[in-house]
Amino acid sequence: MINRRAFLRAGSSGLVALIGGGVAVYSQVPVIPQRPTLDLETAAGWISYNDGVYTLTLPRIEMGQNIATAMKQVACTELNVAWDDVNVELHDTDRPGLKPTVGSESVQLFAEPLAQACASLREAINDGQRAGHVTAMARPKNQLRIFQPGAFTAPRPPITQGHAIVTGQPLYAADVRRPGQLYGRVLRADASTEIASRPVGWNLKAARQVPGFVQIVENVGAPIGKAEGLGIVASWPGALDPIADALDVEWSVEEPDQTIDIHASIDVDARLSNGALPKQVMKGMPEDGMWDIDLRFDIPLAAHAPIEPRAANAEWDGSRLTVWAGNQDVFYIRDFLSDAFGLDTEQIRVQSCRIGGAFGGKTICTVEAEAVALTIAAGAPVKVQWTRAQEYALGFHRPPSSHRVKVRMNGNQVSDWSHDQVSSHIMFTSAVLPRWMQRGTDMFAGDGGVARGMAVPYRLGCARSAYDLVRLPVHTGPWRGLGAGTNALVTESAIDEAARIASMDPLAFRLAHIDDPRLKAVILEVGELSDWANLEQAEVRGHKRIGRGVACGVYKGASYAATIAEVEVTPDGSVRVSRLWCTHECGLVINPDQIKAQCEGNLVWSMGIVLSDALPIERGRVIAETFPDAPIPTISKMPEVTIRLLDNNNPPAGAGETVIVSGPGAIANAVRAATGIRPVQFPIRPKTFIERSASAFQADTR
Repeated sequence: MINRRAFLRAGSSGLVALIGGGVAVYSQVPVIPQRPTLDLETAAGWISYNDGVYTLTLPRIEMGQNIATAMKQVACTELNVAWDDVNVELHDTDRPGLKPTVGSESVQLFAEPLAQACASLREAINDGQRAGHVTAMARPKNQLRIFQPGAFTAPRPPITQGHAIVTGQPLYAADVRRPGQLYGRVLRADASTEIASRPVGWNLKAARQVPGFVQIVENVGAPIGKAEGLGIVASWPGALDPIADALDVEWSVEEPDQTIDIHASIDVDARLSNGALPKQVMKGMPEDGMWDIDLRFDIPLAAHAPIEPRAANAEWDGSRLTVWAGNQDVFYIRDFLSDAFGLDTEQIRVQSCRIGGAFGGKTICTVEAEAVALTIAAGAPVKVQWTRAQEYALGFHRPPSSHRVKVRMNGNQVSDWSHDQVSSHIMFTSAVLPRWMQRGTDMFAGDGGVARGMAVPYRLGCARSAYDLVRLPVHTGPWRGLGAGTNALVTESAIDEAARIASMDPLAFRLAHIDDPRLKAVILEVGELSDWANLEQAEVRGHKRIGRGVACGVYKGASYAATIAEVEVTPDGSVRVSRLWCTHECGLVINPDQIKAQCEGNLVWSMGIVLSDALPIERGRVIAETFPDAPIPTISKMPEVTIRLLDNNNPPAGAGETVIVSGPGAIANAVRAATGIRPVQFPIRPKTFIERSASAFQADTR
């Protein structure tokens, strides 16, 4: 059997030949995340029985989506046992490999295999088997309890681990405490991680005078991008900041070839002036000529902004490495550490921990490798937790994007559609792939994350969409919904303008262009939920202008959502979302409360995309250090939210990201209705609307 490294060596030679014509040999191929096959034999290992107690080893990472609760519901229903009879444990790498927790796939891909395994275990126990291996046997879906009407007799059980969260139990990596534990940090230059940097001098004498100082570590493992680091170890976490200050590290920073203007580098119009974009998504060929709608949209970088900065604990006993990690792919972490530190994978155990927010951002190995380097050097357990400033500077972010959308109408129908986008990488993130390898993925694979959502779910006549990719000095990568949120913001804005050209109600206009009955259902339902037919799309209320907008969409061809937003715009241009109505359909509903929570979370992110998300950059590096530097929506900004779920007999699908395809567009369209101004640069800044909004207010008073 060929192993991973042999495969990578063999595969990389072909990639090198493709990229460089065989004239160069590249010595570094990054560790590639595994994608193990999901089968019933693996699923049988998730559930076990011993002395009257069932143990469910959660086959997904728990990062606040409460998949632990949903999977426990599946297990209890299929086993036909009480809630307290099943214990839930988080998995680790000593058990069979699992796919990374990404893509809103947990219920969609894992619920049925778990149910099959539980059904087989139930039958084995009923037949008198009390020990040994149980073979999971596939049976038709209609024989599984979870697919029976009213199967989930307790659809609103207590949140699994909920009591432990509020009582401060060590669920998160940052909460793990080991005997003799020390605390560490790796310092890196205040520069772009795309630029080579390394420490060349520091004041060790001054650092040693700081109470709590333990040691300096020069070998801190693999760089982050091209940024090498210097490690510090302390006996208590409060000593890390003063030690870092006392060291006063001198850095060697390679001068970039040029200071990259991120906005200019992704300018869609400048790129189109050099010819058509290479990566096609919708492959129609609209004729040249005049367009009824011609809009440009610009969306900046944005951070994941998890409440929990990433953290890891590591312990090395000389032969066995144990790591506690809040990461979406602990098997990838194990393989990365094996490669970076020359250990066999059998020597490494990575224990998954609950994650306090991840959103696609905690998928690569960073803080985990830092903790391992420091624990090996210190000979004691070490915890490393990034500061908020490190989260911004060293993580990867939602890429910026620049769009040009054109629409041609034939009466009340869209006859031609054109959407071009220039952005940076998501799936093939520059946080992992070196420049030479990324050129290969650009050439032969494109980036499905950037493309997600560019294939719109409407009947549009002759439609084309295409994109191009630019590597940036700030690392970009997966973000909630990948490109679906920003692409839907753009396309739903253009569809809204098309409805105005047609002088049609925007909800009715969408229905007239939709063939998918499930998409029709959610938009009809949100219209009823909000009483859309009896609402004014725009009105003046005192000194405020009120606007209402609608949007809908499909996520990954499986889950459906529609949103109606109401906004208030004041004469100074400030925008506040005052009401949100949302409908969501993702097939089988296991836990309505948790699905609604995911809808609410996506609506908060939708508000952020339109009104606040922007990561400040200076000379190719992130300069944000705290939440106020890159603000996110706060509880005081939350509007009244009404959500309705459409349950049906369709197979279960993902709910974690779906509403992000409809929320941003609805909010932007509501602003357009209130002000008569189409938002095209995000986030919306009050000054954008001051003059034109003032003109609109004056017109209403005349």
